[in-house]
Amino acid sequence: MKQVHFKYSDLSSLEVAGLVSDAALDTKAEDLIVLDVSKISSFADYFVIMSGRSTRHVQGLAEAIDSKIRSKRTKDSNSEGLSEGLWVLLDYNDVVVHIFYSEVRKFYDLEGLWYDAPRVDLRDENKKLCEVAGC
Repeated sequence: MKQVHFKYSDLSSLEVAGLVSDAALDTKAEDLIVLDVSKISSFADYFVIMSGRSTRHVQGLAEAIDSKIRSKRTKDSNSEGLSEGLWVLLDYNDVVVHIFYSEVRKFYDLEGLWYDAPRVDLRDENKKLCEVAGC
């Protein structure tokens, strides 16, 4: 069976973060934040961090996000933790998505570890992002 690799699109990392955020919010993600880590990290531009109410909700969020990204034929992803559903990591190169079960998120406190990364408010950007990306 041949593995399919999508070519990288012309979407910016901010636009990918916007697509991830849209899919997550449509799937009822809780406490979603986007951190701009571009100036303090060499491996990513944005972290998108969110919580799910249960392990199944965490898995559903990951599946919805990956489906949305793949439907735009934007990027391949690598994922970790999907089978357990406690902390799922989706890696879209410049955008790294962390989906936590609520209690696990409190324990690891990524926002605290990356406290000097500015938060990005995508509410004002979403309309522009969707126009560009075709949400």
